[in-house]
Amino acid sequence: MSTDYQQYSIENQAVVIATYAELHKLTIVHTYRDEGESGLRIENRGGLTELVEDVQSGRADFAHLLVFDVSRWGRFQDVDESAHYEFICRRAGVEVAYCAEQFDNDGSLLASIMKNIKRVMAAEFSRELSAKVFAGSVRLTHRGFKMGGPTAYAFQRRLVDDQCRPKGILTIGQRKSLLTDHVKLIPGAPDQVEIVNWILHEYLRHKSQATIARELNQRGILNSQGRPWLGKAVGDLLRNEAYIGVLTYNRKSRKLGAKVTRNPRELWIRKENAIEPIVHRDAFRRAQKIMGEGRVSIPEEEMLLRLRKVLMKKGKLSKTIINSSPGLPSMSSYVLHFGALRNIYRLIGYNGNQEWFDKYASHQRWAALQLSNAARLRDAFERLGRSATLNASTECLRIDNVVNVVFRVARCRNYENRPLRWTLQYRVRWPKGWVVAVRLDEKNEAIFDYVLMPSAWLTFSRRMFWFSKEVYKGRTINRFDTFEALSRFLIECVGKEKPS
Repeated sequence: MSTDYQQYSIENQAVVIATYAELHKLTIVHTYRDEGESGLRIENRGGLTELVEDVQSGRADFAHLLVFDVSRWGRFQDVDESAHYEFICRRAGVEVAYCAEQFDNDGSLLASIMKNIKRVMAAEFSRELSAKVFAGSVRLTHRGFKMGGPTAYAFQRRLVDDQCRPKGILTIGQRKSLLTDHVKLIPGAPDQVEIVNWILHEYLRHKSQATIARELNQRGILNSQGRPWLGKAVGDLLRNEAYIGVLTYNRKSRKLGAKVTRNPRELWIRKENAIEPIVHRDAFRRAQKIMGEGRVSIPEEEMLLRLRKVLMKKGKLSKTIINSSPGLPSMSSYVLHFGALRNIYRLIGYNGNQEWFDKYASHQRWAALQLSNAARLRDAFERLGRSATLNASTECLRIDNVVNVVFRVARCRNYENRPLRWTLQYRVRWPKGWVVAVRLDEKNEAIFDYVLMPSAWLTFSRRMFWFSKEVYKGRTINRFDTFEALSRFLIECVGKEKPS
């Protein structure tokens, strides 16, 4: 057996064994070998298993067994296991000799002591190596590198050198070839990123994991292994923190050949902001609360009682407070049980914040407008016989399966003695393509105009993109006074021009 990185480790052992045989006038008639296999479990050792079976069945046509050294039986954590295999051979009349050891295996007290020490040393070597490998993996995880295992849906593996310079993308089955290289996770195909956001959006609408899996399969969408979706796979995706940028290691472990163990959360190794997030963190957290609530049924009276207690403790209520309070169901669960937020507050005798309600109503109105505009444009393309698919969760329209058009409302920021500025809020990773910014007037009460720009131009600071009339300088910006004018331009030009 060999676990060394040396290219000729097996050959080196064979030379030592052959030399020993020649010196002792022995002829080698059969060789049992386990190349590059772990010495921790007999299940991995085809050569050793064959040897034991031959000896026990009487098929062995030899009287001597030449072993490189004591550790070649294996680095079993129960040191009696390697002694057991030697005993099986000696009981069958096969003498065991160790070619590279400095003692003779003659059954003496000294030989027995030395063999036991060697077995303990072999087991300890594996324990120390396991601890070193784990410590190294923890350090690399904290640096943002992936430590093996399957790649989650909508991600791809980027190979980087020791200076984090990209070297290419690893496809399925490919591995890094240099010890100094590392692997980082990056968002994958835009259509898969959209699917992840769709799954999250549908789950927050209280569709079951099984229903989501069934709809994905009906649409012919396969998972990362190229297989149909199962409800469990959807659940695993919804729990995977990689989608909000968190790299996780040591969720499961299988140290020293033991069975796979699921580790408690406090033993996980987590690195925040190691991956570019592809879903909104708040939406992901809401999904976690819903999954947690699905395991425990809470009566509606108890839900309201808990909400009153939080109100008394905090002095006010909001969506953020409700979603972040331990033991309290998520905001979406309250809406599912009691309807609109105003009604929920009324049931516990809370008047709420009128300014917040006004902002919320305004947000809902403009969100509905974004979706309505995208749907109108989709219908216009379909009437012309062209393909147009709308992702409701991202307000993204995919035209002819090639061009993406994202709709966003740009609110006006009116500062004294400064020109008007508009802001776009970054919610989820946008696909490459076009962005339609619906600019509002100075009071944010009506539509001012429509601006069409390539998404590649948008650079965000703290999840916000600011722009003013200065953005027109040096760039070809298309501005439209009406949605109809915007639609005519897109129908005529999309597919003929590519965003730069």
